[in-house]
Amino acid sequence: MSTFERYLTVWVALCIVAGIGLGYVFPSFFQAIGSAEIANVNLPVAVLIWLMIIPMLVKIDFASLGQVSRHWRGISVTLIVNWAIKPFTMAVMAWFFIGWLFLPYLPADQINSYIAGLILLGAAPCTAMVFVWSNLTKGDPLFTLSQVTVNDLVMVFAFAPIVAVLLGISAITVPWETLMLSVALYIVVPVAIAQFLRSRLLASGGEAALQGLLSKLQPLSILALLVTLVVLFAFQGQAILAQPLIIVLLSVPIIIQTYLIFGIGYFANRVVGETHVIAGPSALIGASNFFELAVAVAISLFGFNSGAALATVVGVLIEVPVMLSLVWVVNRSKGWYDTSSALARRSAAVPPGQSGS
Repeated sequence: MSTFERYLTVWVALCIVAGIGLGYVFPSFFQAIGSAEIANVNLPVAVLIWLMIIPMLVKIDFASLGQVSRHWRGISVTLIVNWAIKPFTMAVMAWFFIGWLFLPYLPADQINSYIAGLILLGAAPCTAMVFVWSNLTKGDPLFTLSQVTVNDLVMVFAFAPIVAVLLGISAITVPWETLMLSVALYIVVPVAIAQFLRSRLLASGGEAALQGLLSKLQPLSILALLVTLVVLFAFQGQAILAQPLIIVLLSVPIIIQTYLIFGIGYFANRVVGETHVIAGPSALIGASNFFELAVAVAISLFGFNSGAALATVVGVLIEVPVMLSLVWVVNRSKGWYDTSSALARRSAAVPPGQSGS
């Protein structure tokens, strides 16, 4: 992780301040940005989201799907935690904290919108940043690539139905056409563009050409994220200034959810006998969020001024410090993890010279 990425939370905080100030000084400019829509999709934000997502997706090699069978235990834990557990626990957290415990302290007209934003975060497990977390925990790079590839394929088909079901349970009306358009714009199309760029670069210049492009695109991706946050907080500024406690209250269920999902994934990998280099990235991919997708869909479904957009942005604000704390946990707990009786039994059953993963 670069120095800039390590202090992403600081830059996010500065963007919050800048966005609030600019929204106060130039309200008509940001209103014009907010009105630039086609079919409920904001065009400036769509461009910014693409600039964020595509550089991350270029890293993904779908040929790595051939490695899945080698890591079926860790992949299975990843998929179960990410798609059968995480979206639903986040919905429960949102209903409990936002819909009940913190209800008296939040704007009544935004409660359902805040819940929707948290659900969108919970239904969007990490895509790219897990490469960073895996590297910091000395995770198996081939497994990390395999699980991200599988996870992205599942996301294409599972994200929209899960979101629609959970929002429906929350009595929030979701226009299916807008949700499906968002999935197409922010998952399917960027994946197609990224894989086209990847294949052309590898064919023409090999791995060196690919890495050269990534080194140029990565700063652009982070810049697009920060510009998006400035725009979002220019719209949210008045609500935040009127009630700054909102940010703190929204962060509570997100933080609890992050540690809970990590714990489930980490312990599950230990139980099934996976090695530490697999368990780290497997647990961290679910704990982290694909917040770019969540932000984009929140804006498409509910608008710039919505509580849903604000809730997803809070996820960005706490992402880096919370995930770095989990990286510390993975690294410090290696000795404990490796004493697992399940792992010991599995290691004893593997003939000498063969990998246990």
